[in-house]
Order: sequence, then C-alpha cells, then structure tokens
Amino acid sequence: MGKLFKHLKNGNKSAFLAAIVNTIIAIIKGGAYLSTGNVAMFAETMHSLGDAANQFFVFIGSALSKRGATDRFPNGFGRLVNLVLLGAVLIVGIMSFETVKEGFTHIFHPTESTGFAINLAVLGAAVLLEAFVLFKAMKEIMHDAGDTTSGFAVFAKSFGYLPKAKPATKLVFMEDMVATAGGLLAIIAIVIAHYTPFHQAEGIASILIGLMMFFVVGKVFLDNAAGALGEADEEMEDKIGDLVLRDPDVKDVVGVTVIKEGEDLHVELEVEVDPSLTVAQADDIKDRLEEQILLEKGVADVTIEFDEDDGVQQWQEHRKNMNETEK
Repeated sequence: MGKLFKHLKNGNKSAFLAAIVNTIIAIIKGGAYLSTGNVAMFAETMHSLGDAANQFFVFIGSALSKRGATDRFPNGFGRLVNLVLLGAVLIVGIMSFETVKEGFTHIFHPTESTGFAINLAVLGAAVLLEAFVLFKAMKEIMHDAGDTTSGFAVFAKSFGYLPKAKPATKLVFMEDMVATAGGLLAIIAIVIAHYTPFHQAEGIASILIGLMMFFVVGKVFLDNAAGALGEADEEMEDKIGDLVLRDPDVKDVVGVTVIKEGEDLHVELEVEVDPSLTVAQADDIKDRLEEQILLEKGVADVTIEFDEDDGVQQWQEHRKNMNETEK
C-alpha cells in the first residue's frame, strides 16, 4: 500500500485536480437536473460524470506508468498511461451516446423544464470551475514546453504546444475545453427555451455537447493508440542527430530512433567513429554522448552502437532531403 501511495504522488496533477473538480460539478449538476428535469442539464451532468471518471483513471495510469522496469516487464510501464487512456475514452464514448440519444428524444418530444435561475446559477459556476481547470492545464503544457509566458498569453500559446503535451495533460486540456464550451452552449439553450416557445433548443444543445464529446473520444483514441504501439518522435530524432554530430569524435550519424512510451522517450543511436580508436576511447565517447542526450527533456534511456567511418556523410544527406521536403 505504501508503494502505491508513493507512485500516486507522481501522478499527473492536472488530471487529479480535474477529477476532483468534475466530481463536485457532476454532483451539483445532477441535483439541478433531478429538481428541474432540464435535458441540457442532463447532458452536462453526463459530461461531467464521464470527465471525472476518465480523469481519475488517467491520474492513476500516469502515476503507475512511472514504475521502473521489473524482471517480468523489462521495458518498464511507460505505455501504461496510453492503455489506460484507451480504456478511459470508452467511458466518455458511452456518456456521449446517452447524451445524443437524450437530445434526440427531447427534440421529438419537447417538454418545458423548470428552475431557470437554478440551472443558470449551476451552469455559470460550472463554467467558471471548468475554465479554471482548463487554465491550469494550459499552464502545465507551457511549463512542460519550457515557456515561462504568463497571463492571458497562455491561452493562445498553449495551443501551439499541445501536440507535444503529456498524454494525460492533453486529455485534461481537451476535455475541459469541450466542457467549458458545452456549459456555455447549455446556458444559451436554456435561455432560448425559457424566453421563446422553442423548447427543442435544449435537445439540440444536448446533441451538440454529445458530438463534442465524441470528438474528444476520437482524438484521444488515435493519439494513444499510436502511443501504445510505440510512436516515433521525429522532431527529437533530428534534434539528437544534430546534437551528436557536433561531437568532435563522431564522424557520422547512421541512424537515430526515438520511441515514445507514455511520457518517456527511449533513444537508439548508431554512429560512425574513427576505426583506430581504442575500446577505452570509444567508451569515453559513449559516456559523453549518453550524458548529453539524457539532458534532453523526457529522455529515459539511451542505447548507442558504434561502427567504423565509411567516409559517406549519411546524416547530412538525410537532413538535406528533409529540408527539401519541408520546402
């Protein structure tokens, strides 16, 4: 039990905070739905329940993924967070389906809901809490990227760093962005249904909220399926290749492979050196390169192979071809 709590301390803080906040929001929204029967509030209750369950799983998965290698699992548990996220999106998928279904039911059989003031107060508070969690996720994305920007500039710049965010943080960001937008949409629908005879507005809002949830399901599933399979980080491969080639004893870089496993990067490197070097000299080069590469953010381990210099500059040719392709 002590080891479990020790691992949980290393879990994704954004996911834990989001799980707590969404649990509170789900309880409040659920109470408002039971007292008013508002279908838009039902959609928001399902949304928050799905998010809360999802983010609890993500928190636990991100914590356990940091366990070290064992005899049974020599490659460690880095990909566990991807597997947990794949399971977690099933919960959101089920909630999305129920939300869309309830929306269609309300469109074809519209009913007038009560508790206008209660619904607006609950949704207004929920939007503020969701926006707070979203901002915390944005700040964590900026922190992971090494960007010290603060204030409202975080909102715009965090989107640019999103592709490189940790899987758990990315999920929290996307879910709370949709949750904030969904809350605003529900408020608009409730206002329309209250002041006009168009009670179907709440059903339409429920369907739109469900579809936004489906978008998150699809995006998170595709990202984490790639992570579970072992996705290459091409940007880091190029960065490490250029870094290694600057070493005075490295004649050429034959190949670099960087595999993402959860939040960790595993580097495999093959370089060419002078064939006249002694074993001791080659070992010194290896230690020096490993030390430099391990300083790169996210790199967990490095495997280096040596080959004799053949006089052909493969890495420079590779970078030249890459630059031409980008143009």
